[in-house]
Amino acid sequence: MPLNLRLLDGSIREEPQPLCGLELAIGISNALANTAVALKLDGELRDLGSLLDRDGDVEVVTRESKEGLDILRHSAAHVLAEAVQEIFPDVQVAIGPVIDDGFYYDFAREKAFGSDDLRQIEQRMLDIVHRGEKIVREIWSRDDALAYFDGRGEWYKVEIIEGIPVDQAISVYRQGDWLDMCRGPHLPSTSMLGRAFKLTKVAAAPWRGQSGNAMLQRIYGTAWASERDLKAHLQALEEAERRDHRKLGRELGLFHMQEEAQGSVFWHPKGYAVWHVLEQYLRRRLRRAGYVEVKTPQVCDIKFWRQ
Repeated sequence: MPLNLRLLDGSIREEPQPLCGLELAIGISNALANTAVALKLDGELRDLGSLLDRDGDVEVVTRESKEGLDILRHSAAHVLAEAVQEIFPDVQVAIGPVIDDGFYYDFAREKAFGSDDLRQIEQRMLDIVHRGEKIVREIWSRDDALAYFDGRGEWYKVEIIEGIPVDQAISVYRQGDWLDMCRGPHLPSTSMLGRAFKLTKVAAAPWRGQSGNAMLQRIYGTAWASERDLKAHLQALEEAERRDHRKLGRELGLFHMQEEAQGSVFWHPKGYAVWHVLEQYLRRRLRRAGYVEVKTPQVCDIKFWRQ
């Protein structure tokens, strides 16, 4: 069955038979195929290996695009989880979404992850990238998914599945011997992740973000389309850390913060002197502009802000 596919530039590409996204990209240019990570058909994101079997508007998504970076980072989260469970088989996995400039994955483990653990996990991630495991989407029934994760003692996955309607199929992505539930899309292979990623920190996080739930360990990471982009991002983080107001305030003796008043500042004499200079400057400017000051309560009933 011949296909008529409309490309981004408005041109129509005629194909004699159904083909996958990678075949389409190769047919357009080798350069495009080398950077392709997914495709869009009529605005719907799909895996690069999925079949184009009907007419429509089509776009090849590259790793440098916003959507391509999100896919790359989501696959990085899966590689992270695979690496953790290879090294620490008793660890349970929870969720691992994409965030601004990176990704994270939540893990249930009694012992805290340390800096040595992160280095070991990152090296194992590189090993998984080098292995070039194919990432394949499978559709499972809810019952099959429930039986599989329950049999592995993955109680967080079981809880997620129990919240899914009984008649709803579940999308699963397999890479090597490891798999996870996920809507996707993902990279076609772990090798396409490349080396431009870095694990950045570990933090505590309650399950599903609700206080009172089990406390999990969240490993954060960042991933980019190229090692040059990764280097630029890490340099920007280092510069931001050097300019962190909390760090500068402490080092310059201007103020400090403490847990008894989280989010508030304890001003030191030098810092409060700077405060007064700025305050006086602002008052002069406001008076010249014709404003007058009022003073309102610092604490009000929440209904005041909802009106």
